Amino acid sequence: MIRINLLPWREAARQQRRQEFLIILGAAVGLVCIAIIGQHLYFQDRINAQELRNQMLKNEIAALDRKIKEIQEIEKTKANLLARMEIIQRLQKSRPEVIRLFDELVKALPEGVYLTKLEQSGNSITVEGMTQSNARVSAFMRRIESSRSIGLPRLMLVENQNAKNKGFSLFRLSFNQVAPKPETEKPKTAGAAPRS
Repeated sequence: MIRINLLPWREAARQQRRQEFLIILGAAVGLVCIAIIGQHLYFQDRINAQELRNQMLKNEIAALDRKIKEIQEIEKTKANLLARMEIIQRLQKSRPEVIRLFDELVKALPEGVYLTKLEQSGNSITVEGMTQSNARVSAFMRRIESSRSIGLPRLMLVENQNAKNKGFSLFRLSFNQVAPKPETEKPKTAGAAPRS
């Protein structure tokens, strides 16, 4: 019987299978590396794009913050202007009231009463002066009470200093500036016939 030695052939087949395995393994490792590098580049690109968006949003937020600050400054300026306008309107409105006050005060002041000081705080007015008699101060108070735009007189002080003021008494009186009372209508005559 002839003996054939198959060992070299088997060894050659084994070497070829090992080479094929190493080639396939290398290709698989290469494909995995390429996939990992591709995935890394993809995610790095997404991160860079998101960072660009974030930076753009930060820039927009900073611009909006500047605009909000400008708007707040404009609102402060507007509030100051409105406050000034309101003060000016109040002054415009109170200008005739001051004239009316002095007009009513002159009308209410009887003979023998002299004013030396006048102070106003809101609607309350305090006057100081000299009078020849207490009856004249009473007459002054009655005239204030019947006035259209001043009223509610309150006597605060009457001081008699004959030696110093030669027969005059010092007084202090306060009253309020009130809304003008409407003038009373004149009564209609009884004999007048109504118009048809």
